[in-house]
Amino acid sequence: MRNQKVNKNLKKHTLALSISAVLLTAQSYHAMAADTEDVERIEITGSHIKRGDMEGPSPVTSINADAIANSGVTDLIGLFAKLPMAGQGTFSTQGNSSDNTSNGGSSVSLRGLGADSTLILVNGRRVSVSPFANNIDTAFVDINNIPLAAIKRVDILKDGASATYGSDAVAGVINIILRDDIEGVELSAKLGDTADGGGKEQNLSMVWGNSTDKSSHTFTLDYFDREEILYGDRDYAKSSNQAALRPNDPFATDFRSSAGYPGTIALRSDSTIRMADTFGNDVCSPEDIVGDLCRYDYAPMMTSVPETERVSFLYMGKYEVNDNIRSFIELNGQHAKTRIHGAGSPSFNELFMDGDNINHPFADMPDHDFYQQDLTMRRRMVDIGNREKAVSSNYYRAIMGLQGEVKDWNWEVAYSYIKSESTERGVNGFANTRRTQEAIDSGLWDPFEPSSNSQESLDYIETTTTRVGTSTSKSLDGKISGPVMEMTHGDVGLAVGFEYREDAISDNPDDQFIRGEIFGTEATQANGSRDNIAVFGELAVPVLETLEIQFAVRYEDYSDFGSTTDPKVAFIWQPTNSLSLRGSYGTAFRAPSLHQIGLGNTDESPNLVDNPRCDAVGNINKACEPQEYTAVLSGNADLGPEESASYNLGVIYEVTDSFDFSVDYYNYDIEDVITKDTQFKMDTQGLDPNVVERLPSTIPGDPGEVVRIFDKFENIGNITTSGLDIEANYALPTAIGDFKFTYVVNYVLEFEDSRPNADGTMRIDTQAGDFEQPEVRWTFNTSWIKDDWNATLAVNYIGEFKQDASVATEGMSDIDAWTTVDTTINYIGIENTTLTLGATNLLNEEPPFTYHDFMGFVNSTHNSQGRFAYVKASYKF
Repeated sequence: MRNQKVNKNLKKHTLALSISAVLLTAQSYHAMAADTEDVERIEITGSHIKRGDMEGPSPVTSINADAIANSGVTDLIGLFAKLPMAGQGTFSTQGNSSDNTSNGGSSVSLRGLGADSTLILVNGRRVSVSPFANNIDTAFVDINNIPLAAIKRVDILKDGASATYGSDAVAGVINIILRDDIEGVELSAKLGDTADGGGKEQNLSMVWGNSTDKSSHTFTLDYFDREEILYGDRDYAKSSNQAALRPNDPFATDFRSSAGYPGTIALRSDSTIRMADTFGNDVCSPEDIVGDLCRYDYAPMMTSVPETERVSFLYMGKYEVNDNIRSFIELNGQHAKTRIHGAGSPSFNELFMDGDNINHPFADMPDHDFYQQDLTMRRRMVDIGNREKAVSSNYYRAIMGLQGEVKDWNWEVAYSYIKSESTERGVNGFANTRRTQEAIDSGLWDPFEPSSNSQESLDYIETTTTRVGTSTSKSLDGKISGPVMEMTHGDVGLAVGFEYREDAISDNPDDQFIRGEIFGTEATQANGSRDNIAVFGELAVPVLETLEIQFAVRYEDYSDFGSTTDPKVAFIWQPTNSLSLRGSYGTAFRAPSLHQIGLGNTDESPNLVDNPRCDAVGNINKACEPQEYTAVLSGNADLGPEESASYNLGVIYEVTDSFDFSVDYYNYDIEDVITKDTQFKMDTQGLDPNVVERLPSTIPGDPGEVVRIFDKFENIGNITTSGLDIEANYALPTAIGDFKFTYVVNYVLEFEDSRPNADGTMRIDTQAGDFEQPEVRWTFNTSWIKDDWNATLAVNYIGEFKQDASVATEGMSDIDAWTTVDTTINYIGIENTTLTLGATNLLNEEPPFTYHDFMGFVNSTHNSQGRFAYVKASYKF
C-alpha cells in the first residue's frame, strides 16, 4: 500500500517537475571545468572529498558577501528570513517579550521542519547550541553570534546530510564561511531608521588582514546596536483590542487580558462566580469591563523587536609549518545585551483573600453575596510597574588544528571548544507570589485598593529574577581524503574521518522560579550532558566521464540513547556541457536535545480548549473557546531520535552563456517526531486528576476550572513534505549598463504534520497552506552595473495561508500574501570608497492582518519593522 502511494505521488511530482522545468527557471552554482587538473581542488559543502568543480551531487545555494551587502539586512536572520526555502520555525528577536524563553536569539528553519532540524556550521564545523531553548523545547544555534562583516559566503545545502555531518542535518545544512583572504584594512559604518518609529540601527565594523609566504591573518571587529520597537509603535498592533482597531470587521477579537487593573473579584470556592472590581476608590474603568471581567490592554507596553547591542570579534590565522603541514586557528567571541519589555505581571486566581481579612472589599456590606466569603482574583500587577528583562550573553569559539598533504592525499585534524553563557534578569515588574500572598494576609497590601498601598508594601512584593544558562561543546575531529584507485574515467575519491564530541547544557532559574513563586512569566530549567563518537566514510566514483556517484555513511554512538547509522547515495550526470542531472537519497536523524531530555518542571501558557468541561457543562467560563492555561512541561529521559528519509532529483541547464536555470524536487519523510501535544493530552486525559488539576465546582457534573496541565515530550507524530526549488539567472548587457535577473522560488507540493488521535489513529494536524505554512515563497532580484554606479532591486513574496484553525470561522478570509521591495544604490567613484543608500520594505507594506493573536499579524512569518532606510560607507586601504 505504501509503495502504491509512493509511486502515485512520484508520478504526480514528476509531472509537476517536468512542467516547472519548462515554465520556470533558476540560479545555480554551475561551474564547468574543461581540465580539472588545472583547477585547485576544494572542499564544497555537502562532501568531505575535495574536487575541482563547485557543482556536486547535492543541491547547494551560495550567497556571497556582495549579495548579502546588497540585500540591506544587518544580521544573518534578516538574510535567512528572506530565503524562499526558510519556513515555519524560523525565528528572530522579533516577538521577544517578557514571556519568551530565548530572548535575543535567532535561528532558521529550512523547509519548515524546525530550527533544531537545520544544522548550522561555521567553516564546516559545528557550533554549540544556545543555553536558552526557544519556546522551551527547541535547541538552536544562535546565528546572531556571527556578524555579517566576517562572512565570505553562506552555503545552503538543501537536502538531508546526516551521513556527512551527523545529527540535526534533517532538513539541510547552512555553512557559514568566514573571510580569510583580506589584504589591508576595510572600515564600514551603517546607520538606519524605520519610517514608523523605533528600530533605529547603527553598525560599525573593521576587517584587517595580511599574508606572507608563511602565514595569513584576518581580524574582524564589529559593533551593532538596534533600538526597541514596541507593538504600541505600530497602528495595527498598538492595542490588544483588535475589535476596536477594526470596528467594521465582524471577526476582529478583543484580546485584552482577563487579568485587569485593579482586577476581577471571584469566590475562592467557585471562580466562575465573579464580578469586575467596581467597589471602593480604585475601580476598573468602564471601557475595560466586558461582561463580568475587568480586562487590560497589554499591547502598548510589549516589545515587538527588542533593544539589542552586540560587540563581536573574529580571528582567522594560518601558519605554514613546512611545505606539507600548516597550522590554523579560528577565534570568535561576542558580548551581547538585550532588553525586553512586557506589561505588568498577570495573576489568574493564584492569589486569595480570607473572608475576615482587614482589607476585604465587602467587610461593610453584609447584604452582598461576597460578604465574609473567601475571595480570589484576576488582576494585573500594574502597581509595581511593567515587566523588564535584561539578557546578557557571552559567546566564545576556539578552533586549533593542523592540515596538510601526503602525496595526493589531504588530511586535517582539529580541536574545538565552544561556550555560550547567558544571564537573564527580571529587573522590573516581577512579583513574588509567596510574598504577595503574605502581604495580603497581613493586610500590608490591598489588591483591591492599589492607590492606598505604601511603597514599603510594593517593595516587599516586587522581586528581581535571575536565570543563568551555559552551553558547551568540545570536540576532536579528523579526516583524510584523496584518490584511492584509478578508473577509466578518473580517480575514485575517498574520505574517511572521525569526530568525538562532548556537549553539556545548563539552564537554571533562581529558587523563586523553582518554587513556583513567580507568576505571569515562563521560565525553563534544564540540565544535561552527553558525549558521542562518530566515524564516517565517503566515496566519489567516476562511473563514466559524465557520471559521478557519491556514497556516504556515518555511524554515531551516543552516551544517552544509543547508536544510529545513516547512509546516503547521490549522483550527478552531465550528458552535455550545458546540462547536468543530479539526485540523492539518504536517511537522517535528530538526536533528542539535552533540553528535551533534561527539562525540569517548567510552566508555559498555551491556548487550549477545555473540551472535557465543554462536553460536560457547555461554555462555562469560555471552556469551549481557546484561552490561556498553565501547562507544566517536563523532559523525558526515554526519548529516542527522530528518524527520516529524504530524496532529491534535479536538473541544471545552462541554456546560453547568459541564461541558466535549475529545478530540484525534494521529498522528506520524518518519523517519531519529538514534540508535545497539550491539547491532545487535555482531550484524552482531561478528567484524570494526575494529568489535569482543576478547581472544585458547585455545578453538578462540572469537572471544574483548569488550574494546570502536566505534559512531557514524546516521540509522537510524523511529518512528510515535498516541493520544488527553482532558481534562475539571466544576464543582459545593454548600452545603459549590465543587468542581471535572478529568480528563486520554493513551491510546497505537500506538507503533512500528523499527530495521534485518542483511538490510536493519526490525524493531520497541519498541512500545506495552513496557518504559518504558505505554499509559495519567491524572490526576484535585479542588479545593474554602469561605470561607477550599481544598484539592486529585490521583490520578496510570501504566499497566502489559512487563518489559525483555533479562530477560523466561516466567512473569514485567509491571511493575504505579502510582497515587499528592497533596494540599494552604490557609488564607487571615490577611490577605495563605496557609498550606499538603501531601504528594505521600500513601500512600507504592513504585514497581512490575522485574527489569531493580539498584534494582528503573524510575527513568525511576517514582521513589524516596516520601511527601514539606511546609509552606509565603506573604505579600504
